[in-house]
Order: sequence, then structure tokens, then C-alpha cells
Amino acid sequence: MISNRLAAGKKISVIVTGATGMVGEGVLHECLQHAQVERVLIVNRKPSGVSHPKLTEIVHADFQDLKPIRERLQGYDACLYCIGTSSVGMKEAEYSRVAHEIPTHMAKLLAELNPGMTFCYISADGADVSERGRSMWARVQGKTENVLMGLPFEQVYIFRPSYIHPTKGLKNAHRLYAFISWSYPLLRRLMPGYVTTLRELGTAMIHAVTRGYEKSVLKSRDFAKLAKS
Repeated sequence: MISNRLAAGKKISVIVTGATGMVGEGVLHECLQHAQVERVLIVNRKPSGVSHPKLTEIVHADFQDLKPIRERLQGYDACLYCIGTSSVGMKEAEYSRVAHEIPTHMAKLLAELNPGMTFCYISADGADVSERGRSMWARVQGKTENVLMGLPFEQVYIFRPSYIHPTKGLKNAHRLYAFISWSYPLLRRLMPGYVTTLRELGTAMIHAVTRGYEKSVLKSRDFAKLAKS
């Protein structure tokens, strides 16, 4: 079991990024519902529109310059990093800025400010940690994973989802899901290792922080197992 210094039942304070996207919104929703999460800070480029007694929001335009908000990022047990984008139509330099430069810049600062922190990162199934494969997005994600795993956090967990089924009632699911969500029960039955719900993913991230897990790189089957623990 990977070490976890949190006392059993201890309430935690977390930072969530990407709350204006589908995954981040779903992870935030689970944090706000979870009894063990006491305080949540979201950092966004634009307002989320979410209000809750647990929640504090920072709207900050430039994630590559965090100096203006540096002091407000101290005192947290975990960061659930959910900023992401599709690589479709993007050149490597542009995609690298979003999927490598921004997350590693923020992670390095958080490791300095909160050395006892757990960092959970949403990557993607197929990430290439050799950094030598043909797939541009996979190389970039693998490079990011490698940097994160080398930072002096208490724990780092890499989450590699495939298909994520959105949480009903949330507003930021891509419109494509309106056409494919009907297939979720079939996909879950036929390909359980590649299908997860956003609720399972969010809960698994929280439980990774509070309970630890035997793997540092998690896939859909791990999400389901950890969410139920």
C-alpha cells in the first residue's frame, strides 16, 4: 500500500482545477457532497457559477504566472488536477502548453508550498511514459506524468480514464454525450475495463487522498474499486 499520512477519518482541504469543464465539474460535485472533504478551493480562468458553504473560488487568467495567487494556495492536503483538452486539430507546441507546461508549473509550486500534499492528475489511457511513441498526445501526457511522479509530494496518483459517463444534472458535459450516453450500460457490460462514471472517478480521487491505493497509475477498474472502498 502506498503510504498515506492522513489519520483515519481526517477531514481534508483540496484544490480542484478545471471546474468549468466536464471532468472538473464532476469531481468538484463529488468533493462538495463528500463528508470527509471540509474545504474546497477551485482555481479557474472564468467563474464557475457554483456556490457552496465549503467552496472558495479564485478566478485567475494566467496559469503560467501563479505569483499573484501564490499565498492563497497554501494549506491544502490535495490537488485534484482536472484541466484538460482534446489534442484534435492542435500542434504539439500548443497541446504541450495545456497538457504539460501548465500542469507541471502548478504542480512544482504546490509541491513547494504544500510538501505533504497528494497530487491527483487526470491523464488518459494510452499515455506514453517512454516519450518516444508516434502519438503526439500520448508522448506529451507521458512526459507530464514523468515530471509529476518525480516531484516531492507525499503521494502522486495518475488517473487514466477512457470513456467517462457524465453525472446527470451537471451542465458542462460535451454535447456529444447527448447522442452516445444511451450506450453506457452496454459499454459497461462489454468493456468494464475502459468505462467509468464521473461519480466513480471523483470519489476515487478523494479516496486516493484519504485512504491511499496500491497503485500510482490507475485505470477504470481501479476507479470502481477505489470508489467502493
